[in-house]
Amino acid sequence: MLRIGFICIISLPAILYYLWKAGYIERHDYKYSEADRYRIARRMVRIMKQSGLIRTRVYGTENLPKQGGYVMYANHQGKYDSLGIIWAHSKPCTIMIDAHRSKLPLTNEFIRLLKGSRLDKTSMKTQLKTILEVIAQVKDGRKYIIFPEGGYYRNRNAVQEFLPGAFKCSIKSKSPIVPVALIDSYKPFGINSLKPVTTQVHFLEPIYYEDYKEMNSTEIAAMVKGKISAVIEQSCRR
Repeated sequence: MLRIGFICIISLPAILYYLWKAGYIERHDYKYSEADRYRIARRMVRIMKQSGLIRTRVYGTENLPKQGGYVMYANHQGKYDSLGIIWAHSKPCTIMIDAHRSKLPLTNEFIRLLKGSRLDKTSMKTQLKTILEVIAQVKDGRKYIIFPEGGYYRNRNAVQEFLPGAFKCSIKSKSPIVPVALIDSYKPFGINSLKPVTTQVHFLEPIYYEDYKEMNSTEIAAMVKGKISAVIEQSCRR
């Protein structure tokens, strides 16, 4: 939390400007394409990274599918996770996020800017509606970030079990699954320090529908978790 406070203090003028900008875009949606919104979102991430002394190393961008929609499934470590992926991912993408967490200050405006999907875990009916909307959007070419662990409390570089239901978005849309391994992503906002930190984002080889269509969601979840865990273990041994 120390780094978040530090960023808010030294970047206050920029934060106020982009809060105003996000509100303006929301009121004049017809003027802004998804690419416009994403470009502004990445500027916000850049300012936060520079102010917070955060460096993110990116690997495997050549693995990202060149066309169509897909879902990136990443391990979950903390509040920086989606920001790191967005910084690493040059094409417009968005995120599915827990509705409760999405209401936090700044997060709410960021999700609105990206037109993200908010998953209400208190209502099965609303959850189903949101998932169906995401499936339709992925079929239409949008790219999503999903964290199948659900939460990130004390995860650090240890990968927890993946929820099989999270993979319905790929199964039903018949879209590529892109595993994403995050390393040290908990450090920016999870340790009480202002020392420079370096995180890693690894885009792994995509898994296409033809390769997983005979598998059930539990098997897919285990496979994706295994691929991400292997990259993290190998990197942490170096």
